[in-house]
Amino acid sequence: MAQERLVTPENSGDDSAVESALRPKTLSDFIGQERVRSQIDVLLTAARKRNSTADHILLSGPPGLGKTTLALILASEMQTPIRITSGPAITHAGDLAAILSSLVEGEILFLDEIHRLSRPAEELLYLAMEDFRVDVVVGKGPGATAIPLQLPRFTLVGATTRAGLLPSPLRDRFGFTAHLDFYDESELQEVLRRSAALLSLEIDAKAIAEIAGRSRGTPRIANRLLRRVRDYAQVRGSDSLTHQDAMSALEMYEVDEKGLDRLDRGVLVALIERFNGGPVGLSTLAIAVGEEVETVESVAEPFLVRNGFIARTPRGRIATPMGWAHVGRTPPANAATLFDTPAPDA
Repeated sequence: MAQERLVTPENSGDDSAVESALRPKTLSDFIGQERVRSQIDVLLTAARKRNSTADHILLSGPPGLGKTTLALILASEMQTPIRITSGPAITHAGDLAAILSSLVEGEILFLDEIHRLSRPAEELLYLAMEDFRVDVVVGKGPGATAIPLQLPRFTLVGATTRAGLLPSPLRDRFGFTAHLDFYDESELQEVLRRSAALLSLEIDAKAIAEIAGRSRGTPRIANRLLRRVRDYAQVRGSDSLTHQDAMSALEMYEVDEKGLDRLDRGVLVALIERFNGGPVGLSTLAIAVGEEVETVESVAEPFLVRNGFIARTPRGRIATPMGWAHVGRTPPANAATLFDTPAPDA
């Protein structure tokens, strides 16, 4: 088992370095996602027994649940190097061909945001995944020649937050597909206890429970809030993190008891106070809070819908009774229903 590095005050100044140090290095250290972990363990064990590369793996799920961490663990478990890139970084098929041709036997290629891969690169990837070769086109027009280039056997690990955007030909070429689910509070508390130990922090159980309850089911958010509570306690000269430290720090950083941050609460309050609970179209709601439509749709809305604060209807977004109650308001008698025709920008 890999030895985990203790994060000390001397080496924990950089948040990105801390986040990297807090990542588990083996499957046995990875907390949560029991079903996915056991499936990956079988897949890797079988590959090692055959002395071959593992099948291509697709990891899907919301941000912050451990897709990148699992990719790094795969490389560690298989004792192979890993190459990390992302879909938006590969703008031409030639970019992907250069990466693929430079891989070594058994190497893992981690392709984050694979759903944003350009179409020419995507089509090149089909052949590479299936036959481990690419056709390099030399020249242009009628005189162009395709030269087949054999690739070493590699494992592609794709990660996506929007699996529905992947075309079927690409999705079907993955030998194993895993969907990561949000964590429950007990799992997040375990994540926080492990992180606190690596950070050499003394923290009481109530503080851990408070942070876990406001972490939106996401380990990345839990670790980020733990670091902010640590900062708050250190500035005030506390040697250990108490429940009161956690409460005060999270209030200062505008993370409420349900995990809503400034943007989430702004969307909910605007929906209720400016539009009487809706229905209202997404673009109108985004303008009301001064954010881009994509930010509201991909960052705030999924959490608010998942927790029952707002609902998406044919006419637009509406605030639910739970949403009204969360901001201390009572819905009017003529609150929006789930019927009628769509709003123009819903």
